[in-house]
Order: sequence, then C-alpha cells, then structure tokens
Amino acid sequence: MALSHLNLLRPVLSRFLPTVVRTALVTSSRVPSLPHASCPTVLPNYVRHYATKKSKAKAKGQTAKVNINAALVEDIISLEEVKEDMAAVLTTLKEDFSRNLSIRTSPGALDHIIVTTKDGKFPLNQLGQISMKSPQLLVVNMTGFPEATAAVTHALQDSSIGLNPEVEGTIIRVPVPKVTREQRENLVKLAKQFSNKTKDSLRRVWTNAVTRVKKSKESVSEDTIHLVEKQIQQMADSYAADIDKQLATKTKELLG
Repeated sequence: MALSHLNLLRPVLSRFLPTVVRTALVTSSRVPSLPHASCPTVLPNYVRHYATKKSKAKAKGQTAKVNINAALVEDIISLEEVKEDMAAVLTTLKEDFSRNLSIRTSPGALDHIIVTTKDGKFPLNQLGQISMKSPQLLVVNMTGFPEATAAVTHALQDSSIGLNPEVEGTIIRVPVPKVTREQRENLVKLAKQFSNKTKDSLRRVWTNAVTRVKKSKESVSEDTIHLVEKQIQQMADSYAADIDKQLATKTKELLG
C-alpha cells in the first residue's frame, strides 16, 4: 500500500524538488566567502595610549602642598617668626641691589661707601651732605665735618665704581662716568654674589627652624613633625624662588 501511495506522489515530487534545489543554490551563493590567502583581513586599528616621559616627570614632580594652621603648632615653633626671618633675608637682598648695583645716578649711589677716619669707620652720608647737580655730577658738602674731607676723598677714589673726585675747599665734586659694558658685567657678577650670600642666609634660617622642630620629637608625633618640616621647606623654596627672580630682574636691568 505504501508503494502505491509513493507512486501517486511521484508526479508532485518531480515538479517540486527542482524548485527547492534552485532556491538552495541561490541562497548558498549569497553567503560571503572566506578571504583568500592573498588578501589578508584588515583588523581594526586599536591604539593604546601610554604616558610620555614628560607627563610622568611632571606628575612625579608634583607634591601635595602643606598648609598648617600656625596657631596649632605654636608649641613646636612659630611659623610666623620663621616667615619673618626669611622675609628679612629677601629684604636685605633688595636693599643691597638698590644701594650697590644701581647704574642710575642718584644721591644714594654713594651711601654704601665707607669712610675710614681717626675716629672710626662711617658711611659717607653720615659725614657729608650728598646732592645731585646733574645726571653726570654729584656733590658732597663736607661743611659739617671739614676735617674728614681728605678721608672722604680717598674713600671715593678707592671705591669700586671708578670715581675721580675734585676737591674745592669743603666741597667735593664727583663726576659720574658713563657705565661701560665691562662695568655692567662686573655689576652682574656682584649681583650673583649678593644672591648667593642671601641664599646662604636663607639656608641658615631653614636649618635653625628645622633643628628647633626636631627637638619636639619626644612630645609630638612623627607625622606632625614631618608636616611642620615640610611647611618650613615650602616657605624656604618660595623665598629661594623670589631670590632668583630678583637676580634675573637686576641682571636684565644692568645689562640693558
């Protein structure tokens, strides 16, 4: 009986099977083929960003700043006094620059000259009245201490700024020579000496402050000691940077 049914379905199957085969062939032709060996597959370009040496150095150089309430560590050290001592060092440098390294003519240009007399050593401005007659001429009036006229004249001649005073009684005329390039360079060297001297003074202030802090180790925690020392170091670094700025500004002024 099964054979009889199969014989009945044979005509239908003969018409249907070719269609199914064709559909399968068309479908299979649409499937993308695998890449040929001669055409390598292009993979996505994934880029990994690494930190550069410059960025690493910058991150390494950045340290957290400390800002301690001075009132909380008064038993250890007075940070305000340390700051005042460091500020005084910087002020001294500014005064030295103004008094000794000016290329502009002014009555104060002679204030730093020390005069040796039989009664001792005195600043020139304590013995004579200094005035400026013109940008190229200063006058020292020795009416108050006429006996020191000769000593003042010698001090002016021996000064490092190349003066050639002219004496008329108790009046000393001091022509101010034009500053040469060599003199400017010598003044820059002197400015560096003042700057280095100031840094030495700043270092002494820092050393004294840290020494005082370390003496409190028995009564204060190590963490507190470390923070106070770091605060003092930050203050010293700040004033050291100010010293460098003062030197750079003065150097630019002197060289023109």
